[in-house]
Amino acid sequence: MRSHNPDLTPPWKKSAPVPEVPAEHDLVVEEVATGFCGAVIRCEAGTVTLEDRFGKHRVFPLEPRGFLLEGKVVTLVRPASGGPVRPTRTASGSIAVPGARARVARAGRIYVEGRHDAELVERVWGDDLRIEGVVVEYLEGVDDLPAIVAEFAPGPDARLGVLVDHLVPGSKESRIAAQVTSPDVLVVGHPYIDVWEAVKPSALGIPAWPAVPRGQDWKTGVCRALGWPSENTGAVWQAILKRVHSYKDLEPELLGRVEELIDFVTAP
Repeated sequence: MRSHNPDLTPPWKKSAPVPEVPAEHDLVVEEVATGFCGAVIRCEAGTVTLEDRFGKHRVFPLEPRGFLLEGKVVTLVRPASGGPVRPTRTASGSIAVPGARARVARAGRIYVEGRHDAELVERVWGDDLRIEGVVVEYLEGVDDLPAIVAEFAPGPDARLGVLVDHLVPGSKESRIAAQVTSPDVLVVGHPYIDVWEAVKPSALGIPAWPAVPRGQDWKTGVCRALGWPSENTGAVWQAILKRVHSYKDLEPELLGRVEELIDFVTAP
């Protein structure tokens, strides 16, 4: 007996198959119908929840051909349970490279003023920096920068990037930055009195960073205003740092400056 195919759709009207992609945590996709772009934060039976760069959440059905991944149409499916889920993005939002080995260190360097600043850069950008072969060094104070730059002897193949605190026009930091800036030296800074402020209050469960009266130690004033132990600001910082899981927990004024330095040091 001759068998018959019940599908009578002409071949030219059939949609080409698209890949099925597990909706793993932190996978960044765009919903086709609305153009909403965000990272996967939850996947349940039949739906996926995305979070955009502003922290807004949207829930979408897991429909065939419903999303774009790096510009290509895909069908999101619920991840298989039971096995470990590898992150698809680094803490900075870059595409993760599982099993990648650290690159041999470049001649170029990034100096970061302040120990807390350096620890924050390592927490969010550490994976990226190791893959790129960029070494981050701790700069104790901006006053030493001219001597450090002179000793480093930067050049086209050994660029130097520097991140400083509270870089605002007319400040001592801005005058020193202008003194050492060259085609092979880039000095950038964030506007915050202390890098603690670069952590979004929402990541810490507080409504906002409190205002501290002029002339008072900023960290001590913040701790007292929030009821945190002011006698050990180092321990408070470690507690803050543990609440930073990715770039989403940081203010854009810091994100942009660090990305700028990485691009500068790694440019061909």
